[in-house]
Amino acid sequence: MVIVLKKDSTEEQKNNVRNFLTQKNFRLNEIQGEEDTVIAAVGKVHMDIEELELLPGVQKIIPISKPYKMASREFKTENTVVEIPNGQGQTVRIGGQRIVTIAGPSAVESRSQIMEIAEEVAKSGAALLRASCFKPRSSPYSFQGLGEEGLKYLKEAGEKFGLPVVSEIVSENLIPVMKDYVDVFQIGARNMQNFELLKKVGAAGLPVILKRSYTATLEELLMSAEYLLASGTENVILCERGIRTFEHATRNTLDLSAIPVLRSLTHLPIMVDPSHAVGIRDKIAPLGLAAVASGADGVVVDVHNHPENALSGASRSLLPSQFDKMMHDIEAFAPVMGKSIVHIRCDSKNASSLRGSDSCVEKTGRTICAYSGKRGAYAEQAIERYFDGEAQSLSLDSFSEVFQSVIDRKADYGMIPIENSLNGSVYQNYDNFSRFEDVVICGSVTLNIRHCLLAAKGADFSTIKNVYSHPQGFGQCRKFLDNHKNWNCIDSVSTSTAAETVAKSISLENAAIGSLKNAQIYNLEVLAQDIEDDSGNFTRFVVIQSKDQEAENHPGARNIECDTASFIFTTKNESGALCKVLSLFEEKKLNLTRLESRPIQGQLWKSWFYVDVELKNLNGKSEDAAKQLLECLKEKTEEVRLLGVYSEGK
Repeated sequence: MVIVLKKDSTEEQKNNVRNFLTQKNFRLNEIQGEEDTVIAAVGKVHMDIEELELLPGVQKIIPISKPYKMASREFKTENTVVEIPNGQGQTVRIGGQRIVTIAGPSAVESRSQIMEIAEEVAKSGAALLRASCFKPRSSPYSFQGLGEEGLKYLKEAGEKFGLPVVSEIVSENLIPVMKDYVDVFQIGARNMQNFELLKKVGAAGLPVILKRSYTATLEELLMSAEYLLASGTENVILCERGIRTFEHATRNTLDLSAIPVLRSLTHLPIMVDPSHAVGIRDKIAPLGLAAVASGADGVVVDVHNHPENALSGASRSLLPSQFDKMMHDIEAFAPVMGKSIVHIRCDSKNASSLRGSDSCVEKTGRTICAYSGKRGAYAEQAIERYFDGEAQSLSLDSFSEVFQSVIDRKADYGMIPIENSLNGSVYQNYDNFSRFEDVVICGSVTLNIRHCLLAAKGADFSTIKNVYSHPQGFGQCRKFLDNHKNWNCIDSVSTSTAAETVAKSISLENAAIGSLKNAQIYNLEVLAQDIEDDSGNFTRFVVIQSKDQEAENHPGARNIECDTASFIFTTKNESGALCKVLSLFEEKKLNLTRLESRPIQGQLWKSWFYVDVELKNLNGKSEDAAKQLLECLKEKTEEVRLLGVYSEGK
């Protein structure tokens, strides 16, 4: 059962509840939240539940019907996110809207081998490095691993490339040897039901990847996870790696149906190991993509630089080039699933070897702020205004790249348009906030948008046939364009990109909607000014940063008090659900300045809701007040996230 204590319960009351349960032979696991204390009590119920309900400090009791208690959705409704520091200031998070790839050889064979493979998988986008140093083999004559020597090589490789390391543990006696070298323990399929090992590994406290045995049911897998959770660790990751069936064409049969089924049963993250499932090199990548399509939080794959000479797992190991291709495919497919890829940030020591490093800007002491578009974009002007000229702009090709660059710390901040006074919301960026869970809002700036019609010198209204602009630009200049219905309107990534396109075309038939600054940068002629529908044309931008980035007094927020909080949430499946959430703001006399909804991909008639809230009527510091409000929202929503606490005053 789950016992939820009252928010104002005293320490004495909590101790009384603990002592009462202990005397009844329950094993306890306590979760201390910012507002609530929850006690999970596991054991046989030989008492009247009312005895417990009547104890001072007890708010409510939630019985759990499943044989696995702490792993069940009844115990915890929101998805668990496992956090793994990488030693370079970044936290790799597994779960939620992220996709994480763990890659490496089946076993550490030598220092040079693991170093070379670590460099290759890091370059292609892996977030963790995996390899075994103690190998459980069917034959006593097979390679058994390098032992502690291999652990040293594995740790060295992980530290060099910023990759947390995963390694399989096969005996409880190895915990003292391994715990100082690895970031994540792996329990292999052979040991899934080695309960004594599960107890000891759970008590060690490190995150654990638990692989499903090829003969285990999903309930048996969850019962094994329960051993780990009940023994002390809160960070368990389930891994589907194939089950034994009558089919012999592949090593095992990958049970992709397990992913959505497990998702409904448990809050734990779920990964898939296609290498051990199929065991055939050229079949691994398609199954990795299929796992992502099925809703997995990531994939675990074997990669070897010379599989023909591998001492273990030769046939199931991808070549580095095959792994790189698979990562490109997953990168392309992730947005379809409404998810983002977890990357290890670009590090100056290894920048030349990591994917995307050509986009890294060499830091010269200035803040770097990314934006979507070319030079002269309105977002670049917003950067100039917000940071008072103290930030270096980084031009990227799309809004999603701006979000990803902030997570990867290729940029310190990102400047994102969120709404326009004439044309409404920039829905693409609301969708990006639901995908990129490791980004927070830290500031806001509003810019007066004044559009011009730009063209090559010598062009006039009679020569123009095509007009380029971002869709928001077209929407803001609708009245002007309605007077020229013979023009073709062609979408561009941004108004600055449109201006660059027209400048490069050197055609009198092309024009762009852009700013006076665009005209100066791209040497274009201004055919008309202030063509927006209304002079009161304003775009609100928000400044984003990585969740891992320490709260600091950045150039745009000096001496500015936070007055706004932004939240994203989904409602419960019950009548009046949205009304119940909104009534909370009314009860606290809080003004909502923004309310938007966006459909959730793959979930028919279900939406994310976005709200901006003024914090003026809440007591105490705005950050603390927002966190208190978040706890209240958790009780009325199915899922909720605080996007940021910041100032609207700039």
